[in-house]
This record gives sequence, structure tokens and C-alpha cells, in this order.
Amino acid sequence: MDSLVRFHDQHPQEEAGSLCEELLEGLTATPKCTSPKFFYDRRGSELFDAICEQPEYYPTRTEQAILRAAAADIAEVVGRDATLIELGSGASRKVRLLLEAMHPACYLGVDISRDFLLESTRRLAVDYPWLEVHAACADFTRPMAWPEGLAGERPVAFFPGSSIGNFTPEEAEGFLKGLARLLPAGGGLLVGVDLIKDRAILDAAYNDAAGVTAAFNLNLLQRLRHEFEAEVEPQGFRHRAFYNESASRIEMHLVSLYDQAIRVAGERVEFDAGESLHTESSYKYSIAGFRELAGRAGFEPRAHWTDRDSLFCIHYLERVV
Repeated sequence: MDSLVRFHDQHPQEEAGSLCEELLEGLTATPKCTSPKFFYDRRGSELFDAICEQPEYYPTRTEQAILRAAAADIAEVVGRDATLIELGSGASRKVRLLLEAMHPACYLGVDISRDFLLESTRRLAVDYPWLEVHAACADFTRPMAWPEGLAGERPVAFFPGSSIGNFTPEEAEGFLKGLARLLPAGGGLLVGVDLIKDRAILDAAYNDAAGVTAAFNLNLLQRLRHEFEAEVEPQGFRHRAFYNESASRIEMHLVSLYDQAIRVAGERVEFDAGESLHTESSYKYSIAGFRELAGRAGFEPRAHWTDRDSLFCIHYLERVV
């Protein structure tokens, strides 16, 4: 056990085989695809943090501004002495605004990137010595359970960064249903949702001039080389991101520059020139549309907060019986 953080390892190394199977299933599908969770090795987490600092990438600064302006109101709606559970904790910057306003009894950070998770939760434990800090290394897109021994009157999950948009609407509903099963009646969910907007804003956000998003996307191939012993040359692919208006989603792809074959875990995967690997989707919602989806998943919409330009929205949902 860490001297500052109570660590719960729910993502043991023996799961590497199933991760590899999942990866190969996507690479051999038609069209080829991978889950966004494969982005997040240590370098991928660092690059995503860098994306959030780019001027074109509005979601992070907009969500932070909403949290800053609404923190007191959120604390009043949610109540004190909760167990605050951050899903995909990353650098845990936004949650600080909630910690200071809500003063929860306990904080649990959940992330798939073990080293990054421990670094961020240790910083929180140092900066908030009054706070009981836990860290769970887990893939929260799969069935899981809250660790035992968490202080607090009731759990309130925090899912920031519009990560809910990485699921298809059907997957998002299933994910929320699974989360609802983990929460007791009266438990809550604060979730950041990116709103439908002008496509020029969206296209720019995922094609920053500094090329950080491109590096983030291409780092997936580096991770395949390092962790899955893949035979692949990252310079043989390019980053492509665009807004698919008919599906209300941003799509990110790695496009093969020429006919080539890569090898992952002994399996040969062929790419034609111009063929792409679909690495991420980011769905955008209207406020009413997301509230309707949450209702089907077993949540009652209680409140929401948005910015004056209606770029982003934070919803507070409560688990109903």
C-alpha cells in the first residue's frame, strides 16, 4: 500500500492476453478499428494532456470554466460527505475544483494507466491532506466493482472530458446502465458532454496546428510495438480527423500511405494504400438528446450547466430505483 494513496489493482497483468485478443479482433474487422483505450499508455496520457493545452481544443478549458463558475452550485446539488469517484482520472485537474467545493469524505481515481494514475493521485493526497485518497487501476469500460473500504455517505461518479462521446450512443446507454447498477438509489453521476456545434470548430479541435493530436493518434502504433511486439512502421501511416455530420461524431483514423502488412502477436494484418484504422469516435449531443439517453439508462436528470456559447455541458444525473 502506498503511504499516501490506497491502491487497488483491478487491472492485473494476466488480462494482457484478452486485451491482445480484443486488439486483433478490431484489426481484422471490416472496417478496421480499435478502442480509444489503447491510446492510453504513459506516453499517450502525456500527449492527451498536451492536447488539452492546445488553443484549438476547446473542450477542456470550456469544461473547466463551467466547473469553476458552477462549483458551488454543483456542491449544493450533490451535497457534502460523498465518495467522489473520478472515471478516467488522468491528471486530475478538473476534479480539484469539485474537491474544494464539495469537500467529499473520500476520493477514488480510476484509470487504466497505472503509473499516470499513481502520480496524479499522490499529488492530490499531498495537496489535500484532509482527503482520503484511493486509486483503482481498472478498465472501467468493462464490468468492475468499487473497492471496499471507501468512506462517504454515497458514491458520486465524475466522468469528465466528454469521454462518454467515445462510445456509440448504444454503447453509451449500455455503459450508463452498468454504472447505474454500481450506484445505490440516490447515488449520482456528473458527466461532461460535448454539444453539437459548427463543424469548423470541431474539425480544428482535432487537427491542431502543432500536430499534438496527430502525435497522440500515431502513438498508438508505438504502443503496439512496445507492448504487443507488433511489427509496424508508424511513418507508414498518417493522422486523419473529421466531423461526420450525419452521425454527429468526430472520427479519428490512421491512414496507410501505401500497401503494407503489419504483424501483431504473430497475426498478419494487411492494409491497402489509403485504407484506414478507425481509432476513435467522439459523438456530440444536444442537451435534450443526452438527457433522454440517460433516462433510458436508469438515471434521472437533476441539473445541467453550460457555457454561454453552448459548446459544452455538464449534467448531474441521479440513480433512480
